[in-house]
Amino acid sequence: MTRVMDTPLLSIVILARNAAGTLPAVLTALDEGRRTGLVREILLADGGSTDFTVRRAEAAGAEVLVGPAGRGAQLVAGAARAVGPWLLFLHADTVLAPGWAEAATAFIADPANKTQAAVFRLELDDAYPRARRIERLARWRGRTLGLPYGDQGLLIGADFYRDVGGYRPLPLMEDVDFVRRIGRDRLVHLEVAAKTSAERYRAGGWWLRPLRNLSILALYFAGVPPRILRRLYG
Repeated sequence: MTRVMDTPLLSIVILARNAAGTLPAVLTALDEGRRTGLVREILLADGGSTDFTVRRAEAAGAEVLVGPAGRGAQLVAGAARAVGPWLLFLHADTVLAPGWAEAATAFIADPANKTQAAVFRLELDDAYPRARRIERLARWRGRTLGLPYGDQGLLIGADFYRDVGGYRPLPLMEDVDFVRRIGRDRLVHLEVAAKTSAERYRAGGWWLRPLRNLSILALYFAGVPPRILRRLYG
């Protein structure tokens, strides 16, 4: 039985730019948290969309923060505006599966998680068998290396977010930079799926895109500035 909360605790920050096609499904999935009283507000951190992203977000009751494009800067702006004691960061092409609100509520209710963060299980919206390989790679990367993808969402207490320094206004690798400061041992992996668009794999190649991502990650660890990596990432 899903618990109904007395006080809404969760501010959801959605990273978006020209996401009109995927955003409605993302917002619809969040209704589960609204019904249980978990969600306090939904903030769309928009990076200058030129399509109907802003209009669709506003129609769904989200507050829109418009600023220059830049993933890290958008997340920083969203977190700064959020008023809830818990934060959930999502990408605008990531749809949380049914049961996410119950899992998030259970995580929030455990006092031990005040100094931990949680991510969801990556699932791609493609039936192609190679998509399952990408999902297994993401699972290994997240659990072994402590480097989950930004597509998996991030649930974290606002106080803990600030204690570890929050997101930085980086054009790329803002997620890796942040989860490294959280630390692998303070990351909890929830079994609820975060279904994410596989379009970049379909467009970039099921083999080539992961190799490209790993190459950029290696360059980041080698000290190449994120502004250069952003140009390589495309």
